[in-house]
Amino acid sequence: MLKIIHAADFHLDSPFAALDEEQAAQRRREQRQLLVSLAEAAAGADLILLPGDLLDSGVCHAETAEALEEFLNSLPGKVFIAPGNHDYYAPESPWDRMKLGDNIHIFTESQPTAVELAEEGCTVWGAAFTSPRAAGKLRAFRAPAEGLQLMVLHADVGGNTGYGPVSEAEIAASGLRYLALGHVHACSGLRKSGETFWAYPGCLMGRGFDETGQKGFLRLELEDGGCRAEFVPLPGRRYEVLNVDVTGAESLLSAVSAALPEDAAKHVFRVLLRGEWPEKPKAEALAAALRDRCFQIEVRDETRLLADIWNDAGEDTLRGSFLRVLKKKYDAAPEEKKAAVTLAARFGLAALDYREDL
Repeated sequence: MLKIIHAADFHLDSPFAALDEEQAAQRRREQRQLLVSLAEAAAGADLILLPGDLLDSGVCHAETAEALEEFLNSLPGKVFIAPGNHDYYAPESPWDRMKLGDNIHIFTESQPTAVELAEEGCTVWGAAFTSPRAAGKLRAFRAPAEGLQLMVLHADVGGNTGYGPVSEAEIAASGLRYLALGHVHACSGLRKSGETFWAYPGCLMGRGFDETGQKGFLRLELEDGGCRAEFVPLPGRRYEVLNVDVTGAESLLSAVSAALPEDAAKHVFRVLLRGEWPEKPKAEALAAALRDRCFQIEVRDETRLLADIWNDAGEDTLRGSFLRVLKKKYDAAPEEKKAAVTLAARFGLAALDYREDL
């Protein structure tokens, strides 16, 4: 059985432009600290496959280059790196300057080359981006039929882009047992095209609201023609989008406060105010009032002005008839039941008006 760690898209030294200078610097430190957690999790692995964009660009702070070099040299087993479009391989690039151990192999050619591992009983293929754009690297590729064939590659599956596009048909025809991919920042889960297993582990840390939720890496076991994969989350701040319906709330502050999780102080939130409210919310003031509850928070107003739900009960329409029936129930209901009747009316009107929001 072959034990593999597959991680990608660290994007170390990201600018975190949406944060203030101090918070952005803190987030970059946290990125570097995550490398320690990943190294600890890699204990016992035979192979560590890192398909690119470990750095956010070809220029990085000295601390970041040092942290990455230390991380790579601390890894057990044999390490294979396929530079991506952000950290492409070139003379004098960070990859060209690092002092790395003999167990670490960086693919530097634009077309697939192979490293045979007799002890592990496998061959690892890989190819590098040598500029910010690249053609597909599996076109006409076919691994030998003998032995266990693996590949580490930064690529865009199904895309028609300049970022190493590959098709599922090319993957199926590759002759590989496992294709370790980087580039897509959401974990794909284990996929299979033909007899080839493949996956994206996603990015190591979310950096914006297009990278929400838990992030981490994949731990795999290959044996007897099969493949098992487990997504392993890493600790770290998450980006989350919260939809908060403020209709009928005591206050905007109380509605959003109730929606925030207990560990909100660790994370970054975008709050979307939904539903009806008597006046246009002051989103920036609300965000300021909540700032000490979160690492960072932004509030966006998507509410509608509150209207009297029974206004149209006099209409000679299906809508009016529906509201008249509910209005009688509302008037006859005890005080503690009126809110439920009102909510039923809102659901009904949303259905009649073909709206998603109440």
